[in-house]
Amino acid sequence: MKTTKTTCPYCGVGCGVIVEQDAAGAFKVRPDKEHPANLGRLCSKGTALAETLNHPQRLLYPEIDGQRVTWDMATSTIASRFQQIIAEHGADAVAFYVSGQLLTEDYYVANKLMKGYFGAANIDTNSRLCMSSAVAAHKRAFGEDLVSATKIWKRRNSSCWWAAIPRGVTPCCTSAWLKRKSSTPRSALQVVTIDPRRTQTADLADLHLGLAPGTDAFLFNGLLAWLAENGNTDQAFVSQSTNGMEQAVELAKATAPSAQAVAAQCTLALEAVEQFFKLFAATQRVVTVFSQGINQSSSGVDKGNALINCHLLTGRIGKVGAGAFSFTGQPNAMGGREVGGLANQLAAHLDIDNPQHRDLVQRFWQSPRIAPHAGLKAVDLFQAMGGQG
Repeated sequence: MKTTKTTCPYCGVGCGVIVEQDAAGAFKVRPDKEHPANLGRLCSKGTALAETLNHPQRLLYPEIDGQRVTWDMATSTIASRFQQIIAEHGADAVAFYVSGQLLTEDYYVANKLMKGYFGAANIDTNSRLCMSSAVAAHKRAFGEDLVSATKIWKRRNSSCWWAAIPRGVTPCCTSAWLKRKSSTPRSALQVVTIDPRRTQTADLADLHLGLAPGTDAFLFNGLLAWLAENGNTDQAFVSQSTNGMEQAVELAKATAPSAQAVAAQCTLALEAVEQFFKLFAATQRVVTVFSQGINQSSSGVDKGNALINCHLLTGRIGKVGAGAFSFTGQPNAMGGREVGGLANQLAAHLDIDNPQHRDLVQRFWQSPRIAPHAGLKAVDLFQAMGGQG
């Protein structure tokens, strides 16, 4: 029996799994009890992984025109076709669309190949379609696409507060905080779910805010205004580490001046809004988890920034057990962004439109060229392939 420890490729949790292969080549998949992401739990999607591995039509070897070929022949053919297309039509005639299921190292090499050797930046990923709102919110808040929360689960003496963890989408993440919650006194870990729907996550939370769809920014602007009005701020942190907070607070007060206004706009009970505001104010270690419910919106960037601003005003960010935690849709969507796997980025969050950054990366790569400008983003790539670009 061959045993391999690996990672489930489906959602942003990245659960640890153990894959077993018997003498006949059949696979079985079970959860890894030692993995910190899922603690031995596995949802129905991960449990069914073996069905994809054992599928009779699974592609195991390279083929050209339906005929099996060697890996050397396959890579040589791909390389020659790329060379031919670039020679005839230029580097911008080729593109990569990669996945958040790739390893960070694979992401890095694909990005380096496209931008440093082909000389174009037409490489984009699923992060563009599921995480671009969070990326823009991070860059607007921090100057870079960085996630602020770390070391959440193992902090035993903390009072963590959570929002919007989707049990139906990432059930093992919910299981992890349920185990954490069951091992601490009730008052030590309070869970708040913000979701228009009444999901399993809401059933397990201490407080559910079933706000009207699209009113997330109004809710968090109301929280920001309330925190400022009631003196629940970290002025030393605000003065030293933020810019424009006074203007942000004034705008929040103008749009969401009171708990009553928030309750009316979000169609929530006033008592629930006040409980939420007071709980945030009273909790020193606050972690706000957000994902596609915030991101997949025409105002997703503003929602993300409204949420992050509450952490900045109170200084509850960049600390153990405190921060705004953007949860990805696939397990390595963040890793790909770290190494520049987007059409408008370079590795290490450097800017492809900055000549100094391009020169730095090219010298580090020792590559023959560097993409001179941003490439086509995901939807633009799809349209260009369909003749619409």
